[in-house]
Amino acid sequence: ALIIQRETEIEPVFHYTCRDRNMLGMLSDLLGAAAGGLRNVLILTGDPPAMGPYPDSTAVFDIDSIGLTNLLRRLNQGLDPGGNPIGEPTRYVVGVALNQGAERERELERFAWKVDAGADFAVTQPVFDAVQLEGFLSRAQSPVPVIAGIWPLTSLRNAEFLANEVPGVVVPPTIIERMRKAQEHGSAAARAEGIAIASEMVE
Repeated sequence: ALIIQRETEIEPVFHYTCRDRNMLGMLSDLLGAAAGGLRNVLILTGDPPAMGPYPDSTAVFDIDSIGLTNLLRRLNQGLDPGGNPIGEPTRYVVGVALNQGAERERELERFAWKVDAGADFAVTQPVFDAVQLEGFLSRAQSPVPVIAGIWPLTSLRNAEFLANEVPGVVVPPTIIERMRKAQEHGSAAARAEGIAIASEMVE
């Protein structure tokens, strides 16, 4: 994120999970990122390592995304987790994840906690069913902006992987079938269909 900001003058949103470091490590990372000029962060709890490419590694999970959002709010007030002054406050704009396809009542409850902890915006899981997202948002009545995650599918394999292997991502059978038919005409046709589906979700 620092390299992107320095070399392109694009203001990035860096993605940070709670899985891999203890709270002191996270505090160090986030203070360093703020000192480097980063201002926008998307906080996620993170999936267990068994779901990634290094299944033998262990997770830390000192705190979850709600706890880290609260910690960032305190840093923005100029205080460390113990309530001690840190000097100049950080100026983070804090994003959190929103899983519109999860068990609804539990996800609504967690989203409310994230907002209470200090979230400034939310980003959804990839949207492949706009009606599902609309239903979730009508229940959530979000007091913060919600950014819909848009994921252009690249192939049938990509669609099936998301549908079967990525927790919280819902790819409806109709979308899988569209990608299957497109894939029959080659990889370029599949990519074009993935872009068409993403465009429909944006609309």
